[in-house]
Amino acid sequence: MNVLAPDPAQALENAARAARAATIALAAAPRAVKDQALLLAAAALRQHAGKIIAANVEDIAAAPGLSPAFRDRLLLNAARVEAMAKGLEEVAALPDPVGRVLAEWQRPNGLRLQRVAQPLGVIGMIFESRPNVTADAAALCLKSGNAVILRGGSESLRSATAIHACMVQGLRLAGLPEAAVQVAPSADRAFVGAMLRAAGLIDLIVPRGGKGLVTRVMEEARVPVLAHAEGLCHTYIHAGADHAMARAVLANAKMRRTGVCGSTETLLIDAAIAPALLPALIADLRALGCDFRADDAARAIVPDLKPATDQDYATEWLDAILSVKVVAGVDEALAHIRRFGSEHTEAIITEDAAAAQRFLDGISSAVGLWNASTQFCDGGEFGFGAEIGIATGRLHARGPVGLEQLCTYRYKIFGTGQVRP
Repeated sequence: MNVLAPDPAQALENAARAARAATIALAAAPRAVKDQALLLAAAALRQHAGKIIAANVEDIAAAPGLSPAFRDRLLLNAARVEAMAKGLEEVAALPDPVGRVLAEWQRPNGLRLQRVAQPLGVIGMIFESRPNVTADAAALCLKSGNAVILRGGSESLRSATAIHACMVQGLRLAGLPEAAVQVAPSADRAFVGAMLRAAGLIDLIVPRGGKGLVTRVMEEARVPVLAHAEGLCHTYIHAGADHAMARAVLANAKMRRTGVCGSTETLLIDAAIAPALLPALIADLRALGCDFRADDAARAIVPDLKPATDQDYATEWLDAILSVKVVAGVDEALAHIRRFGSEHTEAIITEDAAAAQRFLDGISSAVGLWNASTQFCDGGEFGFGAEIGIATGRLHARGPVGLEQLCTYRYKIFGTGQVRP
């Protein structure tokens, strides 16, 4: 973002006004042009993969002492750059969400009404550590006709800037305004504050990061926010579970990537099967490097487990640590989730369809799974191509936020000269 301004507030205002102007061109752009920009940006990512990885190496070197989970979120390699490029291509292949007729009806007086999808406008994206968010958010906003201002953390600034250059190349070659995708020029915290106060300039703020970031955004924002504070996800192994399936799914749900918000943080297991199954589950996860915090009932079965506190059950570990609790059935599992969960993602493992439905109907979380890993809570896995984030609030959108969730709607009314009596 080329912003020449004396202070972050002025820099943000300049960026937002340029973004607002870009939304006019985006709203009018046909699908073919938006898709071309995405495909050209994907080609640029592949072309400049070496530069992106080199920038990422500098980011990691400038932040010593990172935890393994944080380093994994920050790391880019050839496979992850290719995944970003494929994500752009997948978004390009999706239907254009703009202009969809969501509903249509006719009134007795002959008026015909349509509810039509349209872009939200200017999105402000504040994120930490994961530089691939730059490409994901840019792709979804572009395809849905929204301009986006991206402010990454200091730890990923070089990587995000290199990725942004590829997105700009795609926009430029497709004839779309470069201001449609902007990146903050520094990690100045005052720029974040300016974004949060930018009512009338930014239409929606999407924070994507740790609890501290999201809490700050929720407390200070004067702009609508789409967010989730934590991913405190549960896997509940019901008495009717297939044991082999339970072992495979739990290992993936916890240890595939411990630093993602869809990682299982608490295992709930029915007392009826815990003596037979829990030792195997613990052994599987220990072999993968996992540690545990467990209640008395679980420790009676596997004595060397560390004792759990209420604080442990309320902790999003984002690390190779799993909280464990033995429960007496579906109702106790649901009660535990209601008390400690963050309404993100919950899974039940069982062959009992009635128990599964009771569980899925009983949770209030954004995503519920039956016989599948909680790590499927991901826009790409939902077929969205990518996600701008996960929403756990009750308004507008829940779960992975993709193209359709980045649209609002308006009404078109067609008459033949009607006047209101």
